[in-house]
Amino acid sequence: MHLPTLLLSTLPPLALAHGNHGGGGGGAGDSQKPAVDSNANWMTRHMAEEHHITTFDPPSFFTLHDFDSSGHLDASEILKLYGLLDPSNSHYTPTQRDQFARQILDLIDTNRDDLISKDEFLHFLLVEGKELPDLGTGPGHHGDDEYEYEIHHWEKYHDENTKLEDLTHPEDIEHFKKHEQMELEEEQRQERELKAKERAEKAGGEGRGGWVVEENIPRKFQRVDL
Repeated sequence: MHLPTLLLSTLPPLALAHGNHGGGGGGAGDSQKPAVDSNANWMTRHMAEEHHITTFDPPSFFTLHDFDSSGHLDASEILKLYGLLDPSNSHYTPTQRDQFARQILDLIDTNRDDLISKDEFLHFLLVEGKELPDLGTGPGHHGDDEYEYEIHHWEKYHDENTKLEDLTHPEDIEHFKKHEQMELEEEQRQERELKAKERAEKAGGEGRGGWVVEENIPRKFQRVDL
């Protein structure tokens, strides 16, 4: 992938219909996503779809999803594991998310400290012979935008032979527009900072401590002249 974002301006302004997403460039198809049985459990499907991994054991699964390397899974990590912090699941309310996390904690957290330790996790899977349930919230998207785009779209429909003119799928357009917007916001931030510094220098201020970018101050903290 890794096409320069600045090339976005050369993309067509309107995306073509999805069709079969075959397009040019010898699309990779589903070859990079491991094939799993449609009846496989949620953990197996998650690892295949989200990480392209088919061979794993409970300890490695736990370590991979212990996102802060703390040695346990808390409620926020459970939500992230199940993709409940991903924009695709933004329709769930905070209360519903709490209920999902509580459901998993009630299954595995035996000492009721609202944390799932590695020992508790392994006991649940290896001793009790159970598995993480499918909550019906999808495969568990928990990568950043770049990762999700690459693993769920680029690797499926594009490859190293893809040309710029092939990037006409709605997902491509949306992805690169996000990059363009991020670059624009960064340029605007730098411009505001430069102007603020110039104003401060004219007023006799020195160094970073002598100037403030007023536009960056949250509205609730801004002074209101009555």
